[in-house]
Amino acid sequence: MEQAFEVYMNEIGLAPHTIRSYLYSEKQFKSRYTTVNRKNLRDYKTFLIDHYQPQTVNLRIRGINCYLESQKMEKLKLTSIKYQQKPFVENVISEADYLFFKNCLKRDNEMLWYFVVRFLTATGVRVSELVKIKAEHVEKGHFDLYSKGGKLRRIYFPASLRREALQWMKEIGRDSGYLFLNRSGKPLSERGVSERLKFHGKRYGLDEAVLHPHSFRHRFAKSFLERYNDIALLADLMGHDSIETTRIYLRKTSTEQQELIDKIVDW
Repeated sequence: MEQAFEVYMNEIGLAPHTIRSYLYSEKQFKSRYTTVNRKNLRDYKTFLIDHYQPQTVNLRIRGINCYLESQKMEKLKLTSIKYQQKPFVENVISEADYLFFKNCLKRDNEMLWYFVVRFLTATGVRVSELVKIKAEHVEKGHFDLYSKGGKLRRIYFPASLRREALQWMKEIGRDSGYLFLNRSGKPLSERGVSERLKFHGKRYGLDEAVLHPHSFRHRFAKSFLERYNDIALLADLMGHDSIETTRIYLRKTSTEQQELIDKIVDW
């Protein structure tokens, strides 16, 4: 049944990391209960609340609800728990550090990782989407993705990034296939991207807490809103189902809040 559930999630277009997470939820539930019924589902929710942080509880609940959808058991779906979201965004690389990072990579001729950082920050892609970008997408100037329910999301490559990437592709002889390859000529893995970002960032003295792929996606969102305050458009570009998810980027980081307080509070 687990295999069938995985097939279902692939069919509705879930990202690989989401599939792995949801499979874990199913496996965890089945390791504790032999029957899928309302009582066992409620007991599982209680178990989650007792053992995990709220964000993880809701992640596991989303996984189980997806499983229930795959089994045509939507009436048994669990409700998420409510918790107070922090009034600031954490672990987002600053624009200054992003510029410093990419410039250092370019200076040291680390062009593969220069473009990894550029594409993450200039497009807002998830790392699972980044590793699927092909040379043909850069030629077209966009990358079309179909999410759950067949919804189209188009990832645009800004003109300046596209011009620079096309020149790099010409230099390395890459005119087709996946854009980001490892030394063996195989597409970069999500884990490989995460590990190398930390490796290179630490070389230049950057805070390890912001050296993760999602940090650069956050940077895209915050920089976009600072320059063009259209949260509905940003929600579409980010692939968010709800505009409420996107509202977090209207908030300042804790560092930005501290700097603002230091500047204005003099009483």
